[in-house]
Amino acid sequence: MANYLGIDVGTSGSKALLMNASAKILAAATATHRIYSPRSGWSEQNPEEWWTSAVKATRAAISKAGVNPRTIAGVGLSGQMHGLVITDAAGKPLRPSLIWNDQRTAPQAAQIERTLGGRKKLIALVGNAAMTSFTLTKLLWVRENEPRIYDRIAHLLLPKDYIRLRLTGEYVGEVSDVSGTLMLDQKKRRWSKKIISTFQLDADILPPVVESHEITGTLTPAAAGRLGLSVGTPVVGGGGDNSAGAVGNGIVRDGLTSASMGTSGIVYTHSREYRVDPLSRVNTFCSCVDGEWCMFGCVMAAGGSFQWLRNTLGGAEIAEAKRRNVDPYELLTARAAKAPPGCEGVFWLPYLTGERTPHADPLARAGWIGIHSRTGRNELIRAVMEGATFAMADVTGLLQDRGVAIRRILLTGGGARSAFWRQLQADIYGKTCVTINSEEGPAYGAAILAAVGTGRFKNVRQAVQAAIKITRTIRPQPKMRRLYKKLHEQYDRLYPALKEEFARIAKL
Repeated sequence: MANYLGIDVGTSGSKALLMNASAKILAAATATHRIYSPRSGWSEQNPEEWWTSAVKATRAAISKAGVNPRTIAGVGLSGQMHGLVITDAAGKPLRPSLIWNDQRTAPQAAQIERTLGGRKKLIALVGNAAMTSFTLTKLLWVRENEPRIYDRIAHLLLPKDYIRLRLTGEYVGEVSDVSGTLMLDQKKRRWSKKIISTFQLDADILPPVVESHEITGTLTPAAAGRLGLSVGTPVVGGGGDNSAGAVGNGIVRDGLTSASMGTSGIVYTHSREYRVDPLSRVNTFCSCVDGEWCMFGCVMAAGGSFQWLRNTLGGAEIAEAKRRNVDPYELLTARAAKAPPGCEGVFWLPYLTGERTPHADPLARAGWIGIHSRTGRNELIRAVMEGATFAMADVTGLLQDRGVAIRRILLTGGGARSAFWRQLQADIYGKTCVTINSEEGPAYGAAILAAVGTGRFKNVRQAVQAAIKITRTIRPQPKMRRLYKKLHEQYDRLYPALKEEFARIAKL
């Protein structure tokens, strides 16, 4: 029986996942890689470390699954979006990659919109406004600040497509990931000639763009040897992490929406129609389903806020968890459950790394607001969980404003593992929420795309139907829903009141 491999190049590590021809997950493994921050607000990674971690994860997953590597009939790729990988003619990276959460390019983002005559004209061209995360801003930064490196660029790739290069020797991009460059005409699903000419880019450095299931090349002898796979194994286009994760979560039809509470929080919905937010508070990208799209918003530090709390202020819980052999997050969540809903007027703004949706403000800062003499540790913890969820709920509201009919919300990521946080999300979103039989997301989606591309399934929807099953349903509690609606309204008043102060703080 054939098996399929999905490789996901994440921010903290690369994951490899094996599934069989029935879309059953056999094994998964992860290998870490580092993030470098040469200056405040800068975030870089070494593409060679992605390759090393991808190889380690793949070999570990194969060993864990106990399958014959020769049964692997296809490879799919996923990865963190937006990262700028620039190489010379031999495919060697010219500098570390500026990854998605690098914040140095605010001047370039502003320059892009000014050059095109305003934000509305940019949105009309590529479906989105310019933000620091998008690849074009990073490319222009290199041109302005590292001209000698810029002049040597022969190829521009995204993180997962660098892994494709190492696997196949081919320079290829695919529609869902390239949508995040700010250089794709999404309606036509090809590079924007207007963007290329306006910014005097060399079109020859841009790779051909394919659909997610299309075969882009086969494993070279060198790559096959490193991975322990067969020479000539097909490698398909794959998808950016959000879109590949949507495939792995079954979000491939209108009305299906997911809320992923990872380091960043992503609210994602599928759309058969091309729709854009005229203010670009939510993004529109091509999806991994041929000729269709998605809309989503990114909360930069949703689960990241809880992670920050654990790492910075959770020393007692970490020590206790070690003694009891449990997860520190369980102990923190238990404390949060003891606090009253709304934390007696204490709110958390989750802007630890600025904010993307809905404010697009790299200068926004995080903090508790409303602390008083009765505020204790439990309230501070619960306020972080509520604040992250209010931010995610802002995104669901924006999607509904664009005509998206959200029937139910699939919960994934760390926020889906806790019964307390699952119920909190249902109460704040005001929607029925569900969980499914897989938590693997992007790597699973990449493997499914490999199975589609190599002919095991007719299309993505057929594959998802075979793979995904609902395991849990969580409904909002009417009383709590009414309370959280009122609290959410107050939360939404805080950022506008502090916006100018954030800008002043940034200048200190």
